Amino acid sequence: MTSVKTAIVHDWLMGVGGAEKVLEEMLTLFPSPVFTLYHNQKTHFPDPIAQAEVHASFLQNLPLANKLYRNYLPLYPRAIESFDLAAYDLILSSSHAVAKGVQKNPDQLHICYCHTPMRYIWDLEEQYLTTVNPLKAFLAKLIFKKLRAWDSATASRVDYFIANSKFIAERIRRVYGKEATVIYPPVATHLFTPERHKDDFYLSLSRLVPYKRIDLIIDAFNQTPHRRLKIVGSGPLLHALKQKAGPNIELLGFQSDETVRTLFARAKGFIFAAVEDFGIAPVEAQAAGTPVIAYGRGGALETVVPGKTGLFFSEQKRQDLLAALEFFETRSWDSEIIASHAAQFSTARFRKEFSTFINTRVGDFS
Repeated sequence: MTSVKTAIVHDWLMGVGGAEKVLEEMLTLFPSPVFTLYHNQKTHFPDPIAQAEVHASFLQNLPLANKLYRNYLPLYPRAIESFDLAAYDLILSSSHAVAKGVQKNPDQLHICYCHTPMRYIWDLEEQYLTTVNPLKAFLAKLIFKKLRAWDSATASRVDYFIANSKFIAERIRRVYGKEATVIYPPVATHLFTPERHKDDFYLSLSRLVPYKRIDLIIDAFNQTPHRRLKIVGSGPLLHALKQKAGPNIELLGFQSDETVRTLFARAKGFIFAAVEDFGIAPVEAQAAGTPVIAYGRGGALETVVPGKTGLFFSEQKRQDLLAALEFFETRSWDSEIIASHAAQFSTARFRKEFSTFINTRVGDFS
């Protein structure tokens, strides 16, 4: 790979989430310049990202870009296509929005690690439209329709798709008509220590946004005040959820990595109510030896083993979650077995699979 000139394209660098953890490993394996729509230099990124040569698009210079960057969504296709990558042999994109739509020449190889096709234009449109006024909903429908056409057409610019789960591989097949190889994202399982002796509380960790369904979890625990719940995370719903939560529920906001690892290890169970593309948090819980109670859709179906490392509830309804909690509390759970299962999603495994895939495709293309 030393003779192959590589560029990495990432949607935006505004904070540190699951996509940025993948980018961190991409840069560790293939140090390269990064091209991105936005780069918030006030964010504390891990060293591989912080030390990278980052090129932001013209969107970076628009008014209030750091706060209102999502409002410029109609300009995303134009911005990602504005990058001139003609000098590079290999393009690696890390895409959950528009990064995979970057322009390329026939003599360039483009491999996309796809976290998901754009959720808000393909799967969450109706959910979004119900939260805005009629005029904004009308305009959003027009924008989303145009973006879907662009997103579908630019799938042909990708030579190989990598999906972060079988769930997303199927979505790629449905939306883009393309096959994808599944390489699960890296989870730092080695940083967690299984704890056999659990405290009497449940844990949820999430960005506090609507589709994560923290409201559902709070509803269930409000109805059973003898159960304690701790919620870690911040987001636009923090104040509203605090108002909703009963005295048996603590919303802790943002917490340090060390505190989070301790909470994962001490919790009796981890609650996960969202439909996620993969879901790193349930794997981290299992790495700490904590069983998971998850909604039975999305990536969780690929990381939780029913009866062994956790269980599922079938509908995003309070009564379904309560029934799962009742059943959960009749079972005994082995923290060592749970942690051993989580190890298959390790960072080391990702590095091996990702580097092998890239090097093989580059060799075939050369």
